Amino acid sequence: MGYVDANLMRGESVTYRARLHWKIFVSLKALLTLFIAPLLRRATSEFAVTNKRVIVKVGLVTRRTVELNLSKVESVGVDQGLAGRVFGFGTIVVQGTGGTREAFPDIANPLGFRRAVNEAIDALPPPPRAAERQG
Repeated sequence: MGYVDANLMRGESVTYRARLHWKIFVSLKALLTLFIAPLLRRATSEFAVTNKRVIVKVGLVTRRTVELNLSKVESVGVDQGLAGRVFGFGTIVVQGTGGTREAFPDIANPLGFRRAVNEAIDALPPPPRAAERQG
């Protein structure tokens, strides 16, 4: 069981998962480590969109996690160079309210990840209006 599945809240379900792109295996570091470093990096990285949050976990020994409620996501940016456009990889930049800005490079199909976040945000119920809250 991965980090994402182990940390789902009650009533929460994963709607989209992303992975690191295969390009991480095409590097000098990959060759020098007999492809163990990129295998570990890929195996220990999880990117998911649920019906309530965006969850990202990278790393094994030193772990970095971002769990952002969909209502707090301000934007999801995608940075892609020419090679990224051709081969389908890029950097996703998740920006939350309050200035939280997290970038995650080498994601496969970053436009699909952004689309999944936007669709999940659109599916959220509208916040209650002020008159309804004071009721």
